[in-house]
Amino acid sequence: MTTDKALSSEHHIEIATGIILSVLTCGIYNIYWNYRQFLAMNALLGREEFKFVPWLLLSLVTCGLYHIYYEYKMGAELYGWLKDHGRVANSNLPVMGLVLSCFGLTVIADAVYQHEINKLS
Repeated sequence: MTTDKALSSEHHIEIATGIILSVLTCGIYNIYWNYRQFLAMNALLGREEFKFVPWLLLSLVTCGLYHIYYEYKMGAELYGWLKDHGRVANSNLPVMGLVLSCFGLTVIADAVYQHEINKLS
């Protein structure tokens, strides 16, 4: 396993803080947390794959269904990047995000993804 950092430390978010603030703000902080994860994923992938405003609008219009899809997509992209770069990765990462999101546990899916992102920063 390589020790080089794939992301800068600006993409690091404390997971406990993210969960607590998301609960205390009734999900408002989770929107910001997703924005920060989009920035991290775009930096990691080297392209603008995750776009905040379209995600937010489509998530609102579809009553959260689009967000469930995006949780799966983020897991798939993260897993693909980790695998392609020789990093240890759980192949169930996309499905985990999908299932957690379907049960309304998107904060937990975000925490799992943030854990992987934090290991890279």
